[in-house]
Amino acid sequence: MAVTLTENALKRVRAFGAGPTAGPGPGLRIGVKRTGCSGLAYVINHVDHVSPDDVVFDQDGVRVVVDRQALELIDGTVVDFVREGLNEAFRFRNPKAKGECGCGESFTV
Repeated sequence: MAVTLTENALKRVRAFGAGPTAGPGPGLRIGVKRTGCSGLAYVINHVDHVSPDDVVFDQDGVRVVVDRQALELIDGTVVDFVREGLNEAFRFRNPKAKGECGCGESFTV
């Protein structure tokens, strides 16, 4: 089970102080919430606390935290960071996603 970040995503996370981490400390939490046209949306936040229900991945010194329930929905996801003109955002390639809404903000599994 894993969620991985591309090199562009790792650079973006490091730029905002969520890594690198050598021990307990800040990280990046990736999760899902119920919302949108397709029912689920990705959520990304900084995290300072890891709970017993979390799974922690360390990728090149960046800590990625996902709670176990969300991991069931996003296991195998690759997170990228892209810039398109003036817009920039994290993009998710989730092999479990069966569909996405037209705007790309939500997905279904």
